[in-house]
Amino acid sequence: MEPDNQLGLYEMVADRLKEAHSMVRALQVPEGVRMALSRKLLAITAASKHDLAAAARRLDLFAEEIREGRFPQDG
Repeated sequence: MEPDNQLGLYEMVADRLKEAHSMVRALQVPEGVRMALSRKLLAITAASKHDLAAAARRLDLFAEEIREGRFPQDG
């Protein structure tokens, strides 16, 4: 991937990670669910350091799960 494209992908993933964190904070869910969602976001963030494209795909799936109300079980 060319440097300009890579930089654009980094910026897009960073912006979407911020949006995902805001989505999680705004949810009215038990604290255990919120913590599980936050752990998923941390894993996606860590993955972005090694495979940015895969992290972007995981972030898409994560946001889709939230929009559809599919949350991990509390506990």
